[in-house]
Amino acid sequence: MAKGYYTITKITDFGPYITKLVLPMPSAKSAKAVDASTFSVFVDRMDEKGETLLLPKSWMARDDKEPSRGYVPVKNAYPSDIEGNECSDGEFVTLDVAYGPMMQLSATICAPAGMNVYINSRYTITQTKPIDGATGLVYDFSLGNSTPQAYGWLNDHSNGDEPLNYGYFVPQKVESGKRPLIIWLHGAGEGGVDPTIAYTANKAVAFSSEKVQSYFGGAYVLAPQTRTFWMNDGSGQYGQTGKSIYVKALKACIDEFVEKNENIDRDRVYIGGDSNGGFMTMRMILDYPDFFAAAFPCCEALYDKTITDANIESIKHLPIWFVHAKNDPVVKPDETVVPTYKRIVASGNQNVHFTFWDKIEDIHEGFKTPDGKPFEYMGHFAWIPLYNDDCRLDFDGKPVVVNGKEVGLLRWLSLQKRA
Repeated sequence: MAKGYYTITKITDFGPYITKLVLPMPSAKSAKAVDASTFSVFVDRMDEKGETLLLPKSWMARDDKEPSRGYVPVKNAYPSDIEGNECSDGEFVTLDVAYGPMMQLSATICAPAGMNVYINSRYTITQTKPIDGATGLVYDFSLGNSTPQAYGWLNDHSNGDEPLNYGYFVPQKVESGKRPLIIWLHGAGEGGVDPTIAYTANKAVAFSSEKVQSYFGGAYVLAPQTRTFWMNDGSGQYGQTGKSIYVKALKACIDEFVEKNENIDRDRVYIGGDSNGGFMTMRMILDYPDFFAAAFPCCEALYDKTITDANIESIKHLPIWFVHAKNDPVVKPDETVVPTYKRIVASGNQNVHFTFWDKIEDIHEGFKTPDGKPFEYMGHFAWIPLYNDDCRLDFDGKPVVVNGKEVGLLRWLSLQKRA
């Protein structure tokens, strides 16, 4: 008789993956009873109709598609509790499975139509050798999934003429007094109608991590979602006008969220975003230059040619920290961030910084290429070091220093207050 399994999702630098399968056992098992070869794991990744997805073989080769199903290597197996925590004897066995850029079958999202959506990953887990003499175990239906990094996040929507969905996090551990608000604007791939995508499709949950929350003494986090993309100027196309139809709707969403949460410090509202969201970060500070305490645009896509001298003058008081990579093939820095940064510096802004990466390599997940080298992400993925608090050097290659101490972007952000 088939049995059910639990999945545990980890939000990695390359997106969310099912990394553990937790199997209820007929009786308690010891560590010596199981190993990585005790079960085989097959996954069929399906759409909402229950049909196998046809997906690109790689992020760049979008037209080369294949059925998204196959065997996933088991890296380790051990007795555990229901949450996948290893123990000497357990009523469950947890399988650690392969995941990452080289094993996309474990990914919980895909972008069949250009925007990321969560999919149904249906596993068949088959016993391949005896456990304490017993055989024949098969697990083929899900009993539920948990994503520990997203604990505490909730979804809601704004009201008004053009409501926006959003995810949000309320600080769990707070110091006395009002708390700051971090606003994060997603990239083009995270638009749509599921606000969970806005903070989990990449790693925006980093802002609710214990480490980052400690910088701020507890901070609210708001992740609004557009149904299309922030750069939509009404044409429905990715253009270079520098305009967005969502400016007023986003400002209304932010205002409403601040009104709902009276403990938000209105002098410590920070805004950042990546790619399309970096564009919208720039758009918002140019349109509302006196509202935000600081901004941190990442691989921002607002063309410098659309920014007037008056715009630059309006934000010369605003603390800003840019992040980009020199080898970004999607948003070319010489057309966007580099000239804009130099103009802001020339305006006399004394608190503008720019971490300009040569390339974006994996240094946290342990992802490797087939030849064993650290995996190199596409240059557009500059949000990865931002989430990991790796942005510490300025445009001149020297550390950013505040009050005699070197600070990274997120620590720097926590120190900013609206003048």
